[in-house]
Amino acid sequence: QVQLVESGGGSAQAGGSLRLSCAASGGYFSKYAMGWFRQAPGQEREFVAAISRFGKSVYYADSVKGRFTSSRDNTKNTVYLQMNSLKPEDTAVYFCTAASSSAQTMAANHLSDYWGQGTQVTVSS
Repeated sequence: QVQLVESGGGSAQAGGSLRLSCAASGGYFSKYAMGWFRQAPGQEREFVAAISRFGKSVYYADSVKGRFTSSRDNTKNTVYLQMNSLKPEDTAVYFCTAASSSAQTMAANHLSDYWGQGTQVTVSS
């Protein structure tokens, strides 16, 4: 069983930046593709990014491509989401996720196995 704990959420102005972190425990970290999803009030959860087991491949939703960057440090069992050029529509609860399938599968099917509790990101105009 993998436990995921997100941190780094908060408030930012439009155009600003935030960096989310997700610390994993309880599993062999490099066994899992990692990803980020988000859910805004009244909306369904949507895919944001997926990163392969050793970070060689990263997939992004079109809405964040060019602004967000995901990376991972397998020595620290941590995955990151660097969010730049933030927009008010990026406001959501952001969830970290781990999947025993590939990052490509996560990006295509928007399915995963383990989820964090989420961290709020609020972007004001």
